[in-house]
This record gives sequence, structure tokens and C-alpha cells, in this order.
Amino acid sequence: MEINPYIEKAKKGDQVAFTYLLDHYWNEVYGFMLKRTENETDAEDITIETFSKAFDKLTTYNPEFQFNTWLIAIAKNVHIDLLRKKKSTLFVEITDEEDQQAYNIADTSPTAEDELITEQNLSQLLQFIKELKPHYQEVIQLRYFQEMSYQEISEQLNEPLSNVKIKLLRAKKLLAEIIQTKR
Repeated sequence: MEINPYIEKAKKGDQVAFTYLLDHYWNEVYGFMLKRTENETDAEDITIETFSKAFDKLTTYNPEFQFNTWLIAIAKNVHIDLLRKKKSTLFVEITDEEDQQAYNIADTSPTAEDELITEQNLSQLLQFIKELKPHYQEVIQLRYFQEMSYQEISEQLNEPLSNVKIKLLRAKKLLAEIIQTKR
């Protein structure tokens, strides 16, 4: 089996190699997940998470297997995790009539305490985001607060799509590290 020189370089921390791997394999992983999820946002999120996990665990990659096969296996696991999270947060489906009856019975508006907790969590998250470098803050802001697609962010920032993907990957990783250290 021929060893991919970019994988070997990426294992040593070469950023150009990471960018090459992301560019080279992005469409395959994204396309695969788009077919599975039928949702562009989920497919993008799963793909970025896949590369994040793959790059974190690059030293464990076994060159006896195709790199794209390894990435797809990671993507499948990320997708399964996402489905589990969604399933655990979903409520039982109810009819409109039942919904109206429930609405008449229960006041679902948040209490002052709920609002305070939500605000505090959001303000804490915003504080963590402020600790990132400005260009990372910007991609997080555009992606998660303005809910732009990667393509829209690329156009807004006038940067190649691959740069946006890498920035978001790094921003999420750095933000996770900040949150972990502050707990």
C-alpha cells in the first residue's frame, strides 16, 4: 500500500498538508453525508466534525486502509452520535389538536429564572468566544449566530471555501479547549 505523503506530513503538524487533505477529501465525505442526511447543514456540520476528529486522531490512522474509507467510517460514527443526541431531545409527536389543548393548559413562556439562566449561559459562551482571535470570532459568529452556510461565509469574507472550513475547524477546537479549561 502506497503511503500518502500528505498524511505523513500532516502527522508532523504540517498545516499545508492538513489543508490539502481537507480540500482533497471534503467533497467525498460531504457528498456521502448529504445523501445520508438529506440536509446541507447537518452534512456540513458532520463533515467538519469528521475532519476535526480525523486530524486529532491522525496518528492512529492505519495506512493498510484507504484514507477516504477511514474518513467515511468516522463520518458514520459522527452521524450516529448526532442522531442519538437528536433522538434524546425529541418529544413525542402530537397532533395540532393535542398541541392546542396543551397550550390552553400550560403556560410555556420562560420564567424570569429560565431567562436568567439562558442569558448567563449565552453571555458565558460569548465571553469564551471573545477569548478567540478576531478572525476565529468572526467565523463562529457568521456560522452559529447568523447561521450562514460555508459558501456564504466564504463570499462574505472573500476567502476560499477551504480557508473558511479550516478556520471554523480551528475555532471550534480552540473554543472547546477554552470551555474545558474554564470549567
